[in-house]
Amino acid sequence: MPPEAALVAAYRAMVLGRRFDEQADALARQGRLAVYPSSLGQEAFQVAPALVLRAGDWLFPTYRDSVALISRGIDPAGVLTLLRGDWHSGYDPMAWRTAPQCTPLATHAAHAVGLAHAERLKGADTVALALLGDGATSEGDFHEALNLAGVLHAPVVFLVQNNGYAISVPLCAQTAAPSLGYKGIGYGVRAERVDGNDVAAVLAVLAAAVEDARAGGGLWLVEAHTYRIGPHTSADDPSRYRPAEEVEQWRARDPIDRLSRRLRDRGLLDDKTAAAVAADAEAFAAAVREQLAQAPRLDPGSLFDHVFHTPTPQLAAARAEIDGA
Repeated sequence: MPPEAALVAAYRAMVLGRRFDEQADALARQGRLAVYPSSLGQEAFQVAPALVLRAGDWLFPTYRDSVALISRGIDPAGVLTLLRGDWHSGYDPMAWRTAPQCTPLATHAAHAVGLAHAERLKGADTVALALLGDGATSEGDFHEALNLAGVLHAPVVFLVQNNGYAISVPLCAQTAAPSLGYKGIGYGVRAERVDGNDVAAVLAVLAAAVEDARAGGGLWLVEAHTYRIGPHTSADDPSRYRPAEEVEQWRARDPIDRLSRRLRDRGLLDDKTAAAVAADAEAFAAAVREQLAQAPRLDPGSLFDHVFHTPTPQLAAARAEIDGA
């Protein structure tokens, strides 16, 4: 069982994360974000990385992991920059030891392996943690990264949130494997399954995986079983491919409610504390609204930044055309 302080911290992070998630979804429906992929119901998976990683470790998130980023301390406006369509990343990856959010499935898995291996060659004890969805395990990049990490014995952890669907495709239509964890066994790496709606279990397994990888144990593949309560994105209609009864069954397994009951049973949470956390979450959401209400100042010429160290003649001509428009 994780320390009580970690569980209390997880509760606070999950409540703030859910309120942020709700606010971001509302902003998308108001047109202030281009789109937003909700992590409603998956908060245990989202906050755990921030609680088990050291400051020097690296996180490789996907487009659905905005709550994981704010739990790591990244400014929410910076987190939402990609989903607003303003820039590729609104935060400094080097400063936060957090890669830009990855929209293509699984392409960041190999990046995590490469960084972890490079850090080890430099003599650092850095661990890379890559967040993935179940749909990513059906991509070639995932298998190449898994194989490479296994061969290199790289200090990297793949944390797969198996939420049952890759957009509208259910897991049974993606793989015949009895568990996504078996994909790790096939490559000779340590694999574990965990209840993704039980934050205590997620913290326990993930902390063990991260520290074992740091100590030289090599790659871990952790499959966390959870459920996507909301739509795939704010542009999706999940009623077209899954029954409402299925969603309600999973609402009864809400990770915040489960943790709340556990903390109250141990005398670690009462109504006053819960109300204070909820008030902090509301204030956090209000700050996000205020930040996103400001119209961004965009420079079309910035499209050409960071493409080549020395711009090609074609890029220089295109930039000159935009600058003169």
